Amino acid sequence: MDIPIPPQNSQLDAYAPAQIAMRVREVGVAKAAMPVPTMFALAVLAGAFIALGALFFTVTVTTGSTGQPAAFGLMRLAGGITFSLGLILVVVGGAELFTGNNLIAMAWASGRVTTGQVVRNWGWVYLGNLVGAVGTALLVWLAGVHNMSDGAVGETMVRIARTKISLDPVSAVARGILCNVLVCLAVWLCMGARSVADKILAIIFPISAFVACGFEHSVANMYFLPIGVALAAGGPAPLSIFGAVSNLALVTIGNIFGGTILVALIYWFVYLRAAGEGRSAVR
Repeated sequence: MDIPIPPQNSQLDAYAPAQIAMRVREVGVAKAAMPVPTMFALAVLAGAFIALGALFFTVTVTTGSTGQPAAFGLMRLAGGITFSLGLILVVVGGAELFTGNNLIAMAWASGRVTTGQVVRNWGWVYLGNLVGAVGTALLVWLAGVHNMSDGAVGETMVRIARTKISLDPVSAVARGILCNVLVCLAVWLCMGARSVADKILAIIFPISAFVACGFEHSVANMYFLPIGVALAAGGPAPLSIFGAVSNLALVTIGNIFGGTILVALIYWFVYLRAAGEGRSAVR
């Protein structure tokens, strides 16, 4: 039996947290049962959407912003706002994002989906996100966007990738954890919204926070790392492909931990465990 939900005063009110938990659980069930071709196509779109947000962030905010310590905080905030484009497109436009799909763990903990279904969804969505992000990076490179501002945009792309590759393993995992806590909270808040405007506002602050604080998002890095490695390949200080893959792997581990343990399973424990559901329900 589901836990009681307090009545709401108006259809304009946001959903209550307990209602959000049940909505996230049911969405997780639907995502886990989605046909692979549909899932993969939507994942490619999500990878491209996040890459477009990353490109917007690079071109409009970070390029030419070095050497201005007084404006550091404001520039980081502006960068977060522009990067929010990616998740806005994912949520409002409709797409499958690996980091947000870590919330399927709520349906898993409730016994509504199997471990195999979770792994199936995460695997195909992760691959689709990679295809979409790398494909967008290729298009950006072919379009010559890196030549803008007399090559300053390209220098920024390389600098971003170099910074990510230089992270030590502990920092990469920790930043991945913190990042997906905020990303999954943004998705959680969107599940409480009733309008497109509400969803956009719910996205901007958590995403701006993770970008401004320098946290690490695996799908964004699927764009940042390939474009940076490609642009640095012909220069005097090429970037390590092994270092890029290592960063992506470590950040992915952190994202999974942050999204599943610190958001999905915590909220399941608070709002859904009393419903008498659990892993024993899955055969």
